[in-house]
Amino acid sequence: MGIEQVLSQSGVPKGSFYHYFRSKKEFGLAVIDAYADYFCKKLQRVLTNAEESPLTRLHSFVDEACEGMSRHEFQRGCLVGNLGQEMAALDNEFRNQLENVLKLWEAQTARCLEEAQAAGELQPSHDVERLAEFFWIGWEGAILRAKLTRSPRPMRLFAEEYLVRLNT
Repeated sequence: MGIEQVLSQSGVPKGSFYHYFRSKKEFGLAVIDAYADYFCKKLQRVLTNAEESPLTRLHSFVDEACEGMSRHEFQRGCLVGNLGQEMAALDNEFRNQLENVLKLWEAQTARCLEEAQAAGELQPSHDVERLAEFFWIGWEGAILRAKLTRSPRPMRLFAEEYLVRLNT
């Protein structure tokens, strides 16, 4: 979508836009930052919920994501994943920012997995950073496939197989 279309649909005059953002690129980076902040708070809420065991929190994250995808008829997905597919070949700054956001999510997931180790839900020999990275690599693919099939099945299948792997 071009900036003209964004401004037209939002009713924002071009002069006002350029008062806040020097360029479309600066705007795009700000959008990524805002989404990252929103999603990090969501992950924080779910993955640190002391009322659930750490691995149950991962189940809760999956359930909440599947419900959200269904509620929005599989039209939305993940902004970071969507942009990563669209923009990865265009600009190093966008690629780096998107990768950094994924690293933040991996770190939050790794902390939850560390808590699972401490609670005896996960073997101490597991590399939680590697497992967290693996989760997000697969999860973004599962979201893409869910959008294609308009079904939560790919998300649930990935999560089930991932959680089975944690128990080995």
